[in-house]
Amino acid sequence: MEDAARPWRAFYGPHVRPEIEAASHRTLPDLIGGVAETYRSAPAFTCVLPNGMNGTLSFAQVDEMSDALAIYLREVAGLGAGDRVAVQMPNALGFPVAAFAVFKAGCVLVNVNPLYTAEEMAKQFEDAEPHALIIIDMYADKVPIATRGHPIPNIIVTRVAEFFPSMPRGIVGLVQKYWDKSVAPIELPHIRLPDAIAAGRAHRARDHVEVSDYSAHLEPDDIAVLQYTGGTTGVSKGAMLSHKNLILNMEQTFELVEGLEKGKEIALTALPLYHIFAFTVNLLGFWALGGRNLLIPNPRPLGNLRRAFENYRITWMSGVNTLFNGLANEVWFLDTPPRHLKFASAGGMALQAAVAERWEEITGKPLLQGYGLTETAPVLTFNPLGKTRAGSIGVPVPSTEIVCLDEAGHPVPQGEAGEIAARGPQVMKGYWRRPDETAKVMRGDWFLTGDIGVMDADGYIRIVDRKKDMVVVSGFNVYPNEIEDCLVTHPGVLEAAVIGVPDDASGEAVKAFIVAHDTGLTQADIRAHCKEHLTAYKIPKTVEFRDALPKSNVGKILRKDLRAAELARTAAE
Repeated sequence: MEDAARPWRAFYGPHVRPEIEAASHRTLPDLIGGVAETYRSAPAFTCVLPNGMNGTLSFAQVDEMSDALAIYLREVAGLGAGDRVAVQMPNALGFPVAAFAVFKAGCVLVNVNPLYTAEEMAKQFEDAEPHALIIIDMYADKVPIATRGHPIPNIIVTRVAEFFPSMPRGIVGLVQKYWDKSVAPIELPHIRLPDAIAAGRAHRARDHVEVSDYSAHLEPDDIAVLQYTGGTTGVSKGAMLSHKNLILNMEQTFELVEGLEKGKEIALTALPLYHIFAFTVNLLGFWALGGRNLLIPNPRPLGNLRRAFENYRITWMSGVNTLFNGLANEVWFLDTPPRHLKFASAGGMALQAAVAERWEEITGKPLLQGYGLTETAPVLTFNPLGKTRAGSIGVPVPSTEIVCLDEAGHPVPQGEAGEIAARGPQVMKGYWRRPDETAKVMRGDWFLTGDIGVMDADGYIRIVDRKKDMVVVSGFNVYPNEIEDCLVTHPGVLEAAVIGVPDDASGEAVKAFIVAHDTGLTQADIRAHCKEHLTAYKIPKTVEFRDALPKSNVGKILRKDLRAAELARTAAE
């Protein structure tokens, strides 16, 4: 494709490479070890709790601990090359140690949302078939139910204050055990993360194991991560992301993010690391940059972020629209906005223009919007610094081509709406064990996003609608079929349909329409039922009872009619 067909390149900075010919490292173990050698004594990760208690690991410590854990996985737990390892924890010091160990062991990482119910965990475990699970102790009580019928032979348990100094670690443990009772007794065979690391160290000292041997066979196109996403059918699918996908997407993104300095940045990571944006950009990107990552285990309420902003010179942060909107309404943040911030980036859901304007008014720094999907590792577009356009998701990142297609798969004329299709080195290898689902979204090396967009003459793109019925709640993907399947298991529900509706707090909220068997069923009944089976953000915020639901001639419930009626009602009000 000639440059004339890539008008967005005119908006790249003078030092931006339009094409990234090769990644800086062949595989993730190469990247992890090489960076650790450069920044050994510098702080790499600091976990900051709401009360200011914290723990820090240097680049050298993370490197050594992940080496030892990799040895444990291979030599003690008995895993082989390519075996899957599930990691299920919030932002804590154990996360980078665990993730990096999986890569060094030549295994495949399976990111699992720690907020999942046992039922949701079971579905992902059944599909990925992990040989080991590294899980936070607060949620380990769900494992016996989640692994019923498909056991995981190796369970490693960690804590939110793991690797903190002994005194704050002890205080946090006592509070969790006796005060808020957030940690239940673990009634299954397991080993603690520090003990697994110690066992790996002992094995290394005794047998002189070379960790690099485990990953020597790896190729750039080998699978590194199974990142699970829903689909239009609600069926959970694991996007197979390779070492090349992740490393190159990290480099594609930072190529457009000008102004960051190696070894000098402090990033606030409030987005969960199991989320693909935080994983690629925050975890891998700031490791490669030699930056310090401030890990926030739980950003809710937003007051949990206050001590991090007060105690550290934060230069960069990422988040979703609701996070920035919330901070812009916190008195403590308004009184002392971050003084060292260079800019912030938003993704995961649409960035509202009013929020971006308010953020820049408060901080004096821009809030840049990007766009991507799990299947693209994830970044496809980004707004170049100093060349942001309101309402736009930006321009394609280097080495990426984007077109908008009509229903027949042909490019639409400039300025007309069409389905966004993309190709580049960040596009996944396909869905894990689902060639049928892969075929639905791939046209040769082009990935069909399911989003409807418009590209202007300069190559800036605007999202106008979603082809998929997915609902985005505070940056988290919610799939109507999954909620509907849960709703109809209630004995009082005859039919159910779910859509997303505008919500000031979360961007979108889940609304359920119910045809009930009897008139005694209430909204509280429905929400209580969902709470037993679904993560909190998937639970319908509102429930409307109807005598019937709109349907097509063949009996398919028409969500589009429900959405149209809801929009008309909102407009009338």
